[in-house]
Amino acid sequence: MTSASTSTKSRLSADERRADILIAALDEFALGGLHGTSTEAIARRAGISQPYLFRLYGTKKDLFLAVVRACFARTLVTFQQAAADAPAGERLRALGTAYVETLERHMLMGQLQTYAACGDPDVRAVVRAGYKELVDFVRESTGASNEELGRFFATGMLINVLTAMDVEGAGETWGRDLLAGCLEK
Repeated sequence: MTSASTSTKSRLSADERRADILIAALDEFALGGLHGTSTEAIARRAGISQPYLFRLYGTKKDLFLAVVRACFARTLVTFQQAAADAPAGERLRALGTAYVETLERHMLMGQLQTYAACGDPDVRAVVRAGYKELVDFVRESTGASNEELGRFFATGMLINVLTAMDVEGAGETWGRDLLAGCLEK
């Protein structure tokens, strides 16, 4: 690291540094999950010391929960922007389209690691709260019935699985067909 980048990094506020750490932590947790990721790897990726990481986040689990909350918040913002730009009758489709368009593989893999960590009651509580917020927003902004909500979130989960398997990149017809079916009205 050059002295210029060191001095630039040292000028970041704690909030800016926290945001950088969340990005680095998402990338690492996406690979190894809560229990398989070292704070040393996260600190190295973020360009900070491990003690500073703990000063900002307390524990590895606290950092993991912050990443989970940030991912749910990002999805909610995506939904809010899509709903604001769509006519009332088209909002559910607009939310789904926006989700697919903003889905990034590292975020998806982090999301899947989050579900795998739901054996931990603290993780499970944060995931439930995040999902509740998404479901409430989708219901309120679209007027979707319970059946429509179920189909919307079930389709989203299937899209997650297909994206995790990289069916588009694999060039397998069955995967492309299934994904296309998820995206059709």
